[in-house]
Amino acid sequence: MSTSPIEVGQITATALKARLDRGERIAVLDVREPVEREHCSIPLPVTARDLFIPMGELPGRLESLKEEAATALVVVYCHLGVRSLQAARWLARQGVADLFNLEGGIDAWSVDVDPAVPRY
Repeated sequence: MSTSPIEVGQITATALKARLDRGERIAVLDVREPVEREHCSIPLPVTARDLFIPMGELPGRLESLKEEAATALVVVYCHLGVRSLQAARWLARQGVADLFNLEGGIDAWSVDVDPAVPRY
């Protein structure tokens, strides 16, 4: 497996919100740990797919993620956007296309889009 950095697209929380509001077909992939997910998650409209796969479980779910990416834009997020960027780069190296990292993670979502989502 190549370890050279692969660049993936970045999307801001406000840009993601606008796309969700337009009803675009988006799969939002949360790669945080279960304890983080219990604390909060991004509330999504029914037009979006909410995927929760902790980062360490991605290799075992790669084929289903590739299938998801074939029909929807995939936006990966974590707490601050660092782990999700690593995950998105790994997914890109595995051939997952149409992939973006949520810049600033769920924290940016809480600050810029929805203050009702608790920060931690």
